[in-house]
Amino acid sequence: MTLQELLGKLEEYAPLRLSADYCRAYGAYDNSGIIVDSGKDVNGIMFALDLNTDVIKAAREKGYSTIVTHHPAIYGAILHVDSTPGADTQAIYECARNGLSVISMHLNLDITPGGIDESLMEACGGRKLLAVQEQVEGGAYGRVYSVQDRPFRAYFAEVKAALGAEHILAFGDMDRIVRRTASFCGAGCSDGAIDFAWKQGADVFVSSDMKHHQITSILNKGMCIIVPTHYAAELYGFRKFAKAAGAKAGVPSDIYCDSRIV
Repeated sequence: MTLQELLGKLEEYAPLRLSADYCRAYGAYDNSGIIVDSGKDVNGIMFALDLNTDVIKAAREKGYSTIVTHHPAIYGAILHVDSTPGADTQAIYECARNGLSVISMHLNLDITPGGIDESLMEACGGRKLLAVQEQVEGGAYGRVYSVQDRPFRAYFAEVKAALGAEHILAFGDMDRIVRRTASFCGAGCSDGAIDFAWKQGADVFVSSDMKHHQITSILNKGMCIIVPTHYAAELYGFRKFAKAAGAKAGVPSDIYCDSRIV
């Protein structure tokens, strides 16, 4: 199987068109698709949220030719390649040097049905979808949904367990009864997302990488907050994607998990 053929199989799950459509509609930026092409056939896939030297080591130990990431392996312009350990471009250098190909599936995987954002809703106990914040044909981001009624204390414990999260924060009244949640995968907390969740009557706001003024804004609007790491918020859905895509590809595959930041 060629790298282009593998990309075609991955697009059956999350078409690159979704990323392009979302960027046009909402002024976003992305760099999904083939990032490094070694010219080799695909004999195995290491799935990972991020590209780093530990992921490369894991792929090489398995003898795999290809890495599939969620976050783009190259996001902005690269003016020079530095192979120094710890340099931002070291992983790209190591892939090129060792003949490893890289495909990244980012915004398209976030918004596709069953993708990262919808999977976060599942992990948060979503029952009935009530509203979406941003939508393109065949994809959506930012969700408000009903959940089983229970105190925030119990709800937080269940979300933490579902995500397998070691590093996770909660703010708000622990005795408040939760009936409706808003969630936004990754760094999805914005003034627009906060306003959307509030107007939709959310009791809990779930997202990652929050700034202080965003936390205070959410609390001042009367919502509770759950803040998993960016990694934990997306690993839940990425694991589902890796399992499905690996089976579809028909070659050996594994998923690399960075336990330091879950």
